[in-house]
Amino acid sequence: MHDDIYQMYLEEIEAIRPCTKEEQDQLLKKIAQGDDSARERLVEGSLGQLVELAKEYDGQGVLMGDLIQEANMALLTALAELAGAGDGNGETPADFEVFLNTSVRPALDAIVEEQKDEKEVGEELAARVNVLQTVSQVLLKELGREATLSELAEKMKMTEDEIRDIMKLALDAVNVSQMPAMTEDESEE
Repeated sequence: MHDDIYQMYLEEIEAIRPCTKEEQDQLLKKIAQGDDSARERLVEGSLGQLVELAKEYDGQGVLMGDLIQEANMALLTALAELAGAGDGNGETPADFEVFLNTSVRPALDAIVEEQKDEKEVGEELAARVNVLQTVSQVLLKELGREATLSELAEKMKMTEDEIRDIMKLALDAVNVSQMPAMTEDESEE
């Protein structure tokens, strides 16, 4: 379904006349002077360019739709800041390409990095849960009974609170995996 939405988006923006480089540079100057219609035209006429920029980040752990959305939001935010810079006497970027690279690329870099960090944290937590399960099994065999919280903490060289947190994560993961799957109709309600 996401591919269908992405495809529809691409078809919709194909119908929009892209801005030329000269038009983009002129629109930037008008935006700096507070021209809202210039901002609308620049955003609309740059959508295809934003998709191409987002494609450069495809395959790095973030969905293409999210990359496009982030690129669009970064451009809108940067243009709002440019328009809000005041009286039109401030410094206006002379080149839209440079403006795009300094406003949109950092946002795309950040979302990719954030996704990588989240994945690493998830993998680390999963590893801790696995180690706790292994240590619990070893202690069960050694002691002939379930290990206490303090015994687990001592064996893993962690605090009891850390062991509790890992147990809670493991329990939450089990509860989520046992939840009945929602049908498409239920998720739309």
